[in-house]
Amino acid sequence: MTGQDTADRGWDETRPTAKLLLADGTLIEGEGLGAEGIAAGELCFNTAMTGYEEILTDPSYAGQIITFTFPHIGNVGVNDDDVETVNISASSGVRGAVFAADVTSPSNWRATRGLDEWLKARGIVAITGVDTRALTALIREKGMPNAVIGYAAAGAPDDAALKAELEAFPGLEGEDLVPMVGATQRYGWDEGGWGWPGQDQPGVYGVRPDGAPKRVVAIDYGLKRNILRLLTAAGCEVTVLPATATADEVLALKPDGVFLSNGPGDPAATGVYAVPMIQGVLDSGTPTFGICLGHQMLALAVGATTAKMHQGHHGANHPVKDLITGKVEIVSMNHGFAVDRDSLPATARETHVSLFDGSNCGLELTDRPAFSVQHHPEASPGPQDSHYLFKRFVDMMDGARAGD
Repeated sequence: MTGQDTADRGWDETRPTAKLLLADGTLIEGEGLGAEGIAAGELCFNTAMTGYEEILTDPSYAGQIITFTFPHIGNVGVNDDDVETVNISASSGVRGAVFAADVTSPSNWRATRGLDEWLKARGIVAITGVDTRALTALIREKGMPNAVIGYAAAGAPDDAALKAELEAFPGLEGEDLVPMVGATQRYGWDEGGWGWPGQDQPGVYGVRPDGAPKRVVAIDYGLKRNILRLLTAAGCEVTVLPATATADEVLALKPDGVFLSNGPGDPAATGVYAVPMIQGVLDSGTPTFGICLGHQMLALAVGATTAKMHQGHHGANHPVKDLITGKVEIVSMNHGFAVDRDSLPATARETHVSLFDGSNCGLELTDRPAFSVQHHPEASPGPQDSHYLFKRFVDMMDGARAGD
């Protein structure tokens, strides 16, 4: 941030305008950015070097404050194409953001505005000038703490107000956050894969497949836009239903396949109403594919359990091994809960594992056409190593059609 920017905002450089207070009493001071106010959430870190706009609009981050380990955030500005919430005017649910370096004016031909203005519009409180590497080390050692972030342009936020907000925050365990970010009504989707201006929209594996489109019902626990894009690019006709949809409502649309989306919060809490629907879909023999929270929902539906992770997985550089192909992929991840592999029934086979900590990252059912992964094959941001999973879903639906 330039000296002129600072003067324009009326900042007094002798005192901080933002604070970050952790549950253990650690207090970090810096300069405020984005929306003024106070917001509490679970503090995590993300190690991606690109894609800050996609990260800040990923609905799976609802209820969290994100620490970016990469120091230069905001340098390419923002634009509507990179927003991952399906409704670009809606809040993603992320509570706050922590940056190391001052945010400069955008320097990119795709930028439509700067990060500060964009954060304000989306109600996201941010702080700059923080040693994010040290903060990341603290999270790695002690786990993801509850925290509160505050910004007051006229002066530092009140410590008592910060403490009160932090004490009122319940944490993420036991919390169903899907209603914050999921769809409330049915809608259709026809936007295909993103391409550079002047290019045709790419398919997941070459061109859009010939023949009749596969009818896919996507259950919205906090859908990312690029998932819908890639389903459409793979030749799917997508209808999105809210997370509260029943099995009868899903099956009434006569889908060739059902997709279970990513989303935030404690999977066990969401599973109270989501699991019965999934069990009904599985019993019908309809091919099913889940990502992130959708993976956890599928596991819960077959009797497995989930558990809170120490520091979670958040970044675009995570190595995962596909036990079916034997290949190691670098993938995008964003989750703070994981499926307990020891709780998987005999009819659920583990298909992917994290090479960072050995945690479960995928499963497939041996008695019904269903599979899921913990990571994000749609990336955005991140590498495209796992795009083939969308083809696997299409092939599964083709196989089910052939068997009819």
